[in-house]
Order: sequence, then C-alpha cells, then structure tokens
Amino acid sequence: MPGMGTIINTLAILAGGLLGALFGRFLSNSAQDTLTKVCGVSTLFIAVSGALEGMLTVENGVIVSGGSMLIIGCMAIGAFVGELMDIEGGFERFGEWLMIKSGNAKDKGFVNAFVTASLTVCIGAMAIVGSIQDGLQGDYSILATKAILDLIIIMVMSSSMGKGAVFSAIPVALFQGSITALSGFIKPVMTPAALDNLSLVGNVLIFCVGINLVWGKKIKVANLLPAIVVAVAAAFLPM
Repeated sequence: MPGMGTIINTLAILAGGLLGALFGRFLSNSAQDTLTKVCGVSTLFIAVSGALEGMLTVENGVIVSGGSMLIIGCMAIGAFVGELMDIEGGFERFGEWLMIKSGNAKDKGFVNAFVTASLTVCIGAMAIVGSIQDGLQGDYSILATKAILDLIIIMVMSSSMGKGAVFSAIPVALFQGSITALSGFIKPVMTPAALDNLSLVGNVLIFCVGINLVWGKKIKVANLLPAIVVAVAAAFLPM
C-alpha cells in the first residue's frame, strides 16, 4: 500500500520519543547535556562522511575533490531565499503552537527540540527517494530502514532535549506523505545527478544541525532548506 513507509517511519519516531521520554527521566541535567553533545558529534561525523563521499573521487589513482562551487552557490542562494521566507520563524511559530496545544507551555526547550529533531529526520536523500519508491512501487524498504535510524535518533534527542523531539513525527508525516502522493510528478526530476546534488547539499545542512547540537543554536538551518531545491535544479543547468 502506498504510504505505508511514511506510516512506519512516523510510528517509529513516536516510539523513539516515548522511549526517550521515559529514559530521560532518570538522567541528570549534566547527563542530558552530554548526551545532546554526543548526538551532535555523531551527526557531524555522519554528515562529513556523506558530504566527502559526494565530493571526492579517485581518478588514475589520485583523489580528486569537487562540488565546492555547487555547495557555495546552493547555500548562498538557499540562505537568501530562506531568509526572505523566514522558514525558521515558521518552524518556531508552529513549534510554539504545538507546545501550547500539547500542554507543554512550561517546557522552555520544547521549540528548540522540535525544530532540531524535525530538521535532522527530514533532511536527506533517503526521505525523498524512499517516499517516491513507496508511492510508485509500494516498496517501503528504504523508509523502513530510515525508520530504524530515526527511532534511535529521536530516542536520544528526546532523552537529552525533551518532549519536543517526538513532535518531529508531524513534519515527517507531512513531508514524506506529500512526496509519496506526488511521486509520479517528482520522479522524472530526481535524476542520478539531481540525487547526487541533493545528497551532497543535504549532508552539509545535516552538518549544520550537528553544529547547533554541540555549540548551541548558531545557524538557522531551516532558512537554508531552499538550498536543496537549488541543488536539484543545478543538475539541469548546462555545464
């Protein structure tokens, strides 16, 4: 059934959030802070490995790097568009609404946990490719794999950052569900070159999420999300 992958992914995030909330009760503030930084460092290394995979190639036994101009161009244009749209502000306003409606108005870290967790589990090629595959073929294997990863990530984030992380299930459901529903229109655009660009720039954005986890909020990552769209579009520009 098309959409099953998103359902599994959403349920996995909810399960991870529940487990994290239960486990987090037994952690001191110091332990929660350490766990957040551990999650951030892990995110940094995952992002770096993914980005280097897209930037480095071996030609005649020599390692050659590329993609630097693509990253700079996509990030600059994406940041400009994202700032105009104030995507980060939209995420935060939605998070504040959720905080109030869910009865967590006293949780000062709710919005930050929601935004950070949402960006972590939504950005990436697995979400897009898996949703398209689910919509066109009913094959949710990629999203099922992503669900396992997301369960672990959200469990850790919920333990260290608070309840807001579990509500990342909402943007995941909306984002992946929309792609699955529109998969027939999106698939022709997702050429191998477009997917490579998306993966490269997406990993750079995930690196930015890691920075915020380790050093506090330094980068408005949501305002950089248009960079992914620019990356896909760049694949169709004449070289």
